[in-house]
Amino acid sequence: MGVAAGAFVLIVLIILGVTIVLKSVALVPQAEAAVIERLGRYSKTVSGQLTILVPFVDRIRAKVDLRERVVSFPPQPVITEDNLTVNIDTVVYFQVTSPQAAVYEISNYIVGVEQLTTTTLRNVVGGMTLEQTLTSRDQINGQLRGVLDEATGRWGLRVARVELRSIDPPPSVQESMEKQMKADREKRAMILSAEGARQAAILSAQGQKQAQILAAEGSRQSAILAAEGERQSRILRAEGERAAQYLQAQGQAKAIEKVFAAVKSGKPTPELLAYQYLQTLPKMAQGEANKVWLIPSDFGSALQGFTKLLGAPGEDGVFRYQPSPADEPAERPEDDSADVAGWFETKTTPEVAAAVAEAQSAAQEIGQFDPASRHQLPDA
Repeated sequence: MGVAAGAFVLIVLIILGVTIVLKSVALVPQAEAAVIERLGRYSKTVSGQLTILVPFVDRIRAKVDLRERVVSFPPQPVITEDNLTVNIDTVVYFQVTSPQAAVYEISNYIVGVEQLTTTTLRNVVGGMTLEQTLTSRDQINGQLRGVLDEATGRWGLRVARVELRSIDPPPSVQESMEKQMKADREKRAMILSAEGARQAAILSAQGQKQAQILAAEGSRQSAILAAEGERQSRILRAEGERAAQYLQAQGQAKAIEKVFAAVKSGKPTPELLAYQYLQTLPKMAQGEANKVWLIPSDFGSALQGFTKLLGAPGEDGVFRYQPSPADEPAERPEDDSADVAGWFETKTTPEVAAAVAEAQSAAQEIGQFDPASRHQLPDA
């Protein structure tokens, strides 16, 4: 019995010692704070260290997380200024800066932050219309943060930021908003389509304008080249006709000179002249307007007068050709071959050649001239 009683006492003492040791040592991790009370009163706050407690005298009242916390509250119904109920879901970012105040100033600081956020949100949104609420999130967030930070300061909290996660208007309002958004999108689409059509019409008109300008410019150049070609052609034809008439006049002059010389050298008699006259009379009657020709009654007198002009009566009384005492070689016309030498030039003048080259170049640029055939190509 004595041994058993001693063992039991030893076991009790060991258990008591272990309990005292466990009660005397407290390990507080980093980013946490422990509020320690001694005999029911606040003693100290420790964080991130091994703390020795007086057994049965000191105790840890609460451990507080010192990191910034994110708390999301369920959607709260809020009535706007235009009497519409919206459900607003809020998220609050806060941090405990004074663990002693967070433990002793309020029983549950998370519930306090939630209720304070709800009341403040109703006060702020209650003075706004639905449209202002939907478009003024930053303003609402700033007002909520200012009020919450000021109110929770005495609780040992610091509100970092407040965010409105969602604002849900009533279903009827959502349907109306969707219809309005759809109408706005259709309006913007119609505006963009009309703007695109306008730009396309403008570009098409500008293209037609440029095409007409180019066509008019081409027509003008073509007309200028055609007129220049016609002018050069007329000049060349006139020059050719002038040279031809000059050559014809020279030929006629030579022919007359030869005939007259032949007549003079032949010394024609009145009989020969009468014979030639008679041969010429039928040719005179070959005209379309001549129907009848008559030999004049004084034909002999006419021949006699004609022979008196060409000859003189001989010893037998017959008129024969008598050269004129002043019958000297006639003066030849002045030689003007040097002045008219350019009339018979068959080479193309530099001006005409330049004009033709320019016309060919312009035609090649617009694709209507074939330099191999030197003919104008048909229009496409």
